[in-house]
Amino acid sequence: MTAQARTDIPTTAEARGIDVVGYHDLNANPAFKVAMQETGGRWYLYLSHFWVNGWSVLDVTDPASPEYLRFIEGPEHTWTLQVQVAEGKMITSLERPSPGWGHDETKTKQTGVQIWDVATDPGDPRLLSYYDTTGRGTHRNHYAGGRYAYLASQPEGYIGNILIILDLEDPTNPKEVGRWWWPGQWAAGGENAEHQHYLHGPAYVVGDLAYLSDGGAGMVILDVSDPATPRFVGRGIFGDFGSNLGCHTAVLYGSQIVVANSEALAEEGMEPLGFAVTIDVDDPTAPRILGWLPTPQPSPDTGFNNYAEKGGRFGPHNQHHYQGQECLLDDPNKVHLTYFNAGLRIYDISDPRRPEETAYWVPEDPVERRGTKPEGKLVTQTEDVIVDSRGYIYCTDKNHGLFILRETEA
Repeated sequence: MTAQARTDIPTTAEARGIDVVGYHDLNANPAFKVAMQETGGRWYLYLSHFWVNGWSVLDVTDPASPEYLRFIEGPEHTWTLQVQVAEGKMITSLERPSPGWGHDETKTKQTGVQIWDVATDPGDPRLLSYYDTTGRGTHRNHYAGGRYAYLASQPEGYIGNILIILDLEDPTNPKEVGRWWWPGQWAAGGENAEHQHYLHGPAYVVGDLAYLSDGGAGMVILDVSDPATPRFVGRGIFGDFGSNLGCHTAVLYGSQIVVANSEALAEEGMEPLGFAVTIDVDDPTAPRILGWLPTPQPSPDTGFNNYAEKGGRFGPHNQHHYQGQECLLDDPNKVHLTYFNAGLRIYDISDPRRPEETAYWVPEDPVERRGTKPEGKLVTQTEDVIVDSRGYIYCTDKNHGLFILRETEA
């Protein structure tokens, strides 16, 4: 599927408290996940893509004029959706794609992760190694620096993704040191899952604890102090509400509050309303839901009574992940959450029992279809978000390029 690159900045359909600072069309190849590092006074952005196999590197030192540095081609017929950067290393995912996304999953030859050097030349990643997880590969992974990477992977013999802990002491020769799964996932071992329990990921790891967005199992907390033997600690259960996928994301804010959310999957609102909740994990053996992030409502001048009427997916998707990176925003009271056709929503959770929406931004609908989704009406589908420590917000979309935003002064 081909498309012409845009030279103009798409207009804003709705906004409160957020301005557009910059934009890059990414050569008409919409991005998905985003990672960042700052080194030598320069700020580098690393992006995965939906409709092409590979990753892009941008210099965003001047957010108003992002500079495209290079495209790194990935394996053919492979989802290369996830990218993580910390301590001069980049971890990229290799996954067998689902049908209907413009790739031929029967021709996927590599699954797992690739490890790259982005310290020597941040603008030109150098491949160090490839780790084969077997099976479907990896989806959303966690690497915040240090010795271990935490992979959401479906190796051969398992139903759905499980947690694999990878030792990167020698990044040219990564080795698995431990794994964990919800009982019932190990089909090759004779187990039989009654529900859709699997690790969507990533496993958000802080200290000795890992917070897992574990699909139908809910939000699971593990003790990973011994990476060879991860140990179950507690579980937040969401019951039958939310999307069919279950728990999509779980991120720790400060030391006591996790924000967990589901993911919208169906278009035109043909599914249960997704959830985004605050959870008290002061006692990790007994997590407690405290509050519900308000459901976005369209502005009166849009002509929609609710976002389900707009088309495409509507519901929560990705949060900003701080992950202990100095170049990224660390604010325990502020949640940045993408909401597909409702754009980006920002919430104040300083009172976790009463989250409040404080700002939002929704771009115009795309004018050109660049991929196979959404299948119905061509509307904006805001995908990922990260926020740097300078306050600049980076958002991606299925059919737009990269938006660079900033909150306005109150």
